[in-house]
Amino acid sequence: MSENAAELPAQGANKWAGRWNRYGFYYLMLAPAIVCFIVFNYVPMYGVIMAFKNYRFVDGIIGSPWIGLENFSQLFGDIFFWRILRNTLIISGLHIVFGFPAPIVLALLFNELAGGRFKKAVQTISYLPHFMSWVILSGIMIELLSPSRGAFNYIITLFGGKPIHFLANPDAFVGVLVVSHLWQTVGWGSVVYLAAIAGISQDQYESARMDGANRFQQMRYITLPSLVPIMTVLFILSIGGIMNAGFDQIFNLYNPAVYSVADVIDTYVYRIGLLETKYGFSTAVGLFKNVVALVLVVGTNYIIKRFNEYGIW
Repeated sequence: MSENAAELPAQGANKWAGRWNRYGFYYLMLAPAIVCFIVFNYVPMYGVIMAFKNYRFVDGIIGSPWIGLENFSQLFGDIFFWRILRNTLIISGLHIVFGFPAPIVLALLFNELAGGRFKKAVQTISYLPHFMSWVILSGIMIELLSPSRGAFNYIITLFGGKPIHFLANPDAFVGVLVVSHLWQTVGWGSVVYLAAIAGISQDQYESARMDGANRFQQMRYITLPSLVPIMTVLFILSIGGIMNAGFDQIFNLYNPAVYSVADVIDTYVYRIGLLETKYGFSTAVGLFKNVVALVLVVGTNYIIKRFNEYGIW
């Protein structure tokens, strides 16, 4: 009995040695990413305790006085909190409603293009906004939507209408956010689906063509069902990110005239945390947002797993 017990650690060591000999190079390649992930994602997590403290810079995180749930009471009692929560959910919800299916449709359309050069050119054009910061993209949007010199208002006045100040009109601003978000993300988002389409066996399409299926029927009965697993995973992740309405985009486009519809949790944290130096309060807001996101991911994954076998875990 003791001999068998002594052999177990040796077998485990031999197993790990064999795995290292086989995959050691890949582990070394993965090591920098793991180190960065730990340093920038796990090490700073100790700062979450600021949400329960009256943080003062001179005292540091550990030395600042403990105030319990006072920051959260202040958060839920703030007259602006429910407005920014509503704005966050509306903007993020519209991003999902329009932004989730758009890359799928674009990938299906790209898959139907036959011309090699034309297809590559269109794909490159659609990807380009993804590689531009919102500082650049917002500058383009401001010029296009300018009431005095913008192309859109020029077309409106050409047909006898009056110029619209899109970026100062609360009724139009959310639409601008949704359209510009699609412009920036739809091309790059289609890459994942194009990769999944490329992995579909061509034998399925060949069999469908022999049975008389046209291109639309092949798309409906072969391509779309094959995309369900990746669609499910991305949908769960998008639901988990519903509390992130897009700080970079909104911060570079909004102004006080549209705070009523554009002020979201991230911009609120920026003003309260950085401009007013209420670091403990802003940490409480961020913690609330992350807890809600975690619950949404777990809940969405649980619900989807009840209907099919696909999910994140």
